[in-house]
Amino acid sequence: MSSTPSRVMADRERLQGLEDMNRTIKRLIELAVGGLASMFDPERQLFCFRLKKTESGMVREGVSRRYTMMTLMGLKRLEETGAASPIAIGPVLEGLLANLDWVDNVGDLGVLLWFCAIVAPQRLAEVERRLNVASALVHSRHARQGHTMELAWFLTGLSHAKLACPEKKPDHKDLAIETYRMLIKNQGEQGIFGHVASNGNLAGMIRGRIGSFADQVYPIYAMTKFSQAYGDKSAIERALDCTLTICEAQGSLGQWWWHYDSATGRVAGRLPVFSVHQHAMGPMALLALGEATQSEFAPWIYRGLQWIRRNELALDMEDASVKVVWRSIYRSTPRRMLQTAMALLGQREDEQSRHGLHVMWECRPYELGWLLYAFAKWNRQ
Repeated sequence: MSSTPSRVMADRERLQGLEDMNRTIKRLIELAVGGLASMFDPERQLFCFRLKKTESGMVREGVSRRYTMMTLMGLKRLEETGAASPIAIGPVLEGLLANLDWVDNVGDLGVLLWFCAIVAPQRLAEVERRLNVASALVHSRHARQGHTMELAWFLTGLSHAKLACPEKKPDHKDLAIETYRMLIKNQGEQGIFGHVASNGNLAGMIRGRIGSFADQVYPIYAMTKFSQAYGDKSAIERALDCTLTICEAQGSLGQWWWHYDSATGRVAGRLPVFSVHQHAMGPMALLALGEATQSEFAPWIYRGLQWIRRNELALDMEDASVKVVWRSIYRSTPRRMLQTAMALLGQREDEQSRHGLHVMWECRPYELGWLLYAFAKWNRQ
């Protein structure tokens, strides 16, 4: 039977969308490779905290080991496609591992395990021994307070370590299960995660109820990898619950919103819209989950990417002249907590209003690193 005209048209539109998405991804990867070179401090062998636009030009500020690890994971993914990294990964790795006194919280420990599993799995046993991974939850303030993002990073690190070295002992399965159980205590019925475990005071109740976009995508990714590493099918179902809720809430311009209400599943605060959510963190989580479940999230990923050039300000957030994607579009207001409270009462923001909107003229290296981590292999297909 021949295809109907409407089916043919739909297939053509889907093919055109994929071609447009492929071109966008290729362009962003080229920008990221060029931009990361200028964010690296060769004397300290670390990536900067941020690259900021000033009256005298682009200026590097600070350094960040956390951002360095995230960025190197993206560059490693790039190397695995046969492309060259603009930064030699080996010397930076050795510098990070030379002295581990900087690892003082469960989140950075999780990122370090994740980083070693991706970049240097042969160093995992050494790192675990030096940092006493088995007791990390007991001694971590972030773990005791139930910080969603940090718990997700730790669960991701444990899961990637297992996937990278499946025969290694100990495999920390019990620790991973305990971390997973702590993490899902912060998840509401609609799949949305609050920022921390709830406590009795008003501020604690709000923080326990409201979660950022990062509080959604890092758990989605963590639960996906936990399921793959340890065979827990319930983790995939929870990851899907969260994913379907944020996809349903995606804005008309493809925006991944900033704050979500774990009690209702609704958006609790729309701005800022961060470029890294659009071109890196959202795709990273959705592509991992899609691969694990054989699900298709390309339409939501593509709409998110389109926001980079078709946003509330009709401004191209890519800047090829300095090889960055500008950090965010935000609304200047000192009343963010009031806006969140109003959102909880059901009052909605006008998502396309330009009133009071500004661009944050900076870029952080992990943003481009996660972009490469998400898309380097896609670009090779």
